[in-house]
Amino acid sequence: MTAFKTINLEPGFLTIVVGHATFCVVVVFNNVVARFRRTSWSLVEASMDLGANGWQTFRYVVLPNLASALLAGGMLAFALSFDEIIVTTFTAGHERTLPLWLLNQLGRPRDVPVTNVVALLVMLVTTLPILGAWWLTREGDTLAGNGK
Repeated sequence: MTAFKTINLEPGFLTIVVGHATFCVVVVFNNVVARFRRTSWSLVEASMDLGANGWQTFRYVVLPNLASALLAGGMLAFALSFDEIIVTTFTAGHERTLPLWLLNQLGRPRDVPVTNVVALLVMLVTTLPILGAWWLTREGDTLAGNGK
């Protein structure tokens, strides 16, 4: 908050984004670095040997290999950001975000049916990507060499 006051930036949407980005970028960075360490650099060398320039190698070889790490990091960052009430409280100013609204409604419910529907939607938005990831990575009888 002191940095925001120093540059005369009033609390609002921009301060929320900057506040959440400062701790969420670490999660995405760690996922991408872990994926980089497991990447076979022979693919990059093969791409360059076959005549691809740096941009083509990045676009068609490196980026597809990092896509799963970027997606996982983004999902984790979203979950952490959505759960981080304290950062939102200090950086929001007069802005009303969904987590702050839910926190107020759970403390002193004014419109219980609306709160219940919003909570159910939040649970669905959280559960559906997990189920989708499970479905995409499940093992089945159709896989070759599954030992059956």
